[in-house]
Amino acid sequence: MFKRLWYNSRARSVMMQVLIACLFFGTLAWLVWNAHYNLTQRGIATGFGYLSDAARFPISESLLAYRPTDSYARAFVVGLVNTLYISVLVIVASTVLGFMLALARRSRHPLVNGIATFYLEITRNTPLVVQLLFWYSLVTINLPSPRQALNPLPGVFLSIRGLFFPSVQIEGYWLAMGWVILAALLVWVGLRPLRRRRPTLPLGRVFFVGALLACVLAWQWGDVTLTSHSPQLRGLNFVGGTALTPEFTALLLGLTLYSSVFSGEIIRGGIDAVAPGQWEAAQSLGLRPWTTLRCVVVPQSLRVIVPPMTSQYLSIVKNTTLALAVGYPDLSFVITTTINQTGQAIEGLAILMGVYLCISLSVSLFMNLYNRRILRTERK
Repeated sequence: MFKRLWYNSRARSVMMQVLIACLFFGTLAWLVWNAHYNLTQRGIATGFGYLSDAARFPISESLLAYRPTDSYARAFVVGLVNTLYISVLVIVASTVLGFMLALARRSRHPLVNGIATFYLEITRNTPLVVQLLFWYSLVTINLPSPRQALNPLPGVFLSIRGLFFPSVQIEGYWLAMGWVILAALLVWVGLRPLRRRRPTLPLGRVFFVGALLACVLAWQWGDVTLTSHSPQLRGLNFVGGTALTPEFTALLLGLTLYSSVFSGEIIRGGIDAVAPGQWEAAQSLGLRPWTTLRCVVVPQSLRVIVPPMTSQYLSIVKNTTLALAVGYPDLSFVITTTINQTGQAIEGLAILMGVYLCISLSVSLFMNLYNRRILRTERK
């Protein structure tokens, strides 16, 4: 009977799958038992109850209010917001810089093309952590003290403590934003029937003008006021205004310059994938090179650019974990500190893996929806 089942291809495949599943779940059960046994032997409690305890460690910079007496859960949220903040900034900045790099790489000018190629080869073949440490040492060692701070522009100071520049405080912000969102929705709903009657209507420009008018009205009706605060030297540091710490600056520069070379090559490949006949057809119609690139080539190249750019954006989010090398308090920094204090390594790593999994899936979902919209527009 066993011989008959073994020579049956379907039965043999089922047996192999059952065997592999048993090995997988058996290994998983052994790992769980081994971890539980070792934790019990060392007197380390398991579970997520420690999240409500006081963190008892400071976070150097955060967008949300935080004190050492806050809970570990609050510290995790602060670290997550810092991670999302630096990720969004790097994604936007690297995409813009990558587009410029792609145009420079396609340039026929030998000097422009040579500089872009040299920058690309140096950056792409140097480890990211080395670049982060280079920028961090550059902004922490070679800059002057606050009393001898560089003052390139009025109200702007650059020193070893970071970059300080004037800030603008907006009062009545949320009320104004409510008016803007409501007016934008009304403009959008009102333009949809008009677009069906006139398909050639430039809906984007009309919506931009309507949104701009809504902002002006919200400014008046929302009683919005602006207050400027300039940095002032007090003792050994500046107070007031907005400050970019050396850790944040080094991380932003390093990740942006490193990621831009990969984004630039993706964009360049997408532009080169467009048939040369499209350039020639646009030139025959009298379009200028920039208009041809913006209105003809780039829209067609998006179907090639978006899929690999999704992977690039995911890599940027994951590379933010190297913020630990320069001391920027992102989520991995906070969780590492928590593990050192509580010993809850499994729970901390599980939270870290779960958060990055959710972020990656969200980025992939958004980019896939955008890609489907591009393909659907091309089919029309």
